[in-house]
Amino acid sequence: MVHFVGAGPGAEDLITVRGLRLLQQADVIIYAGSLVNPGLLTAAKEGCIIHNSAYMTLEEVIEVIAESEKAGRTTVRLHTGDPAIYGAIKEQMDELEKRQIPYDVCPGVSALFGAAASLKVEYTLPDVSQSVIITRAEGRTLVPEGEQLAQLARHQSTMILYLSSALAVKVKDELIAGGYPEDTPAAVVYKATWPEEKIVRTTLAKLPEAMEREQITKTALILVGKVLDGAYSKSRLYDASFTTEYRQGKNADGNKGNQSV
Repeated sequence: MVHFVGAGPGAEDLITVRGLRLLQQADVIIYAGSLVNPGLLTAAKEGCIIHNSAYMTLEEVIEVIAESEKAGRTTVRLHTGDPAIYGAIKEQMDELEKRQIPYDVCPGVSALFGAAASLKVEYTLPDVSQSVIITRAEGRTLVPEGEQLAQLARHQSTMILYLSSALAVKVKDELIAGGYPEDTPAAVVYKATWPEEKIVRTTLAKLPEAMEREQITKTALILVGKVLDGAYSKSRLYDASFTTEYRQGKNADGNKGNQSV
């Protein structure tokens, strides 16, 4: 059996309870190199075979998994964050299905949530942004037509960019060209939740120089949007006048308030 496991954003204790249990039970672990906190590997049982996939091709990863399965071993494929986001797991799962090797997926805490916790922000604020765009700047890896940053910027929603730290100038130029004001709040979180985490708060116009000053060129998230700084309306969910399935809302005079929808 093969288990794809999300290791979380960095901190050792942000792996899920299920993920840690699977890690402790594994006979073989293939982990995503420096992106995974090495401290997690100390959970491996004695005799566990450990591979660093940073030095492996897809074919080599699948070969190790196939040999492990043939020997009746349990394999954990340990990915950073949540494997569903830029984890390149689809191609691995397809290869396992071709070989009729059973597998499952254990979700993890993505870096975008680790960054939110470190920044102490909420990505979805009433009257500010109710949508979150998770994307990347186009570099050596192209993005599908229609997903260029300038086009996504039209939505003016909260935007979180992975794999774009070396493209700060491109990020700034395209987002401003797409409609974000130059003074839109921006933040960079380097290695979110790791001991060496670094947070930089700036504006979109000053993003490149702020990243250059802090020498951040990789392993960071870029966050853009008004939710990072500014006014917002309180949620109606906890408003005393708002009726929900569990609570009857009341007006200031004590009478019944808005009906639930």
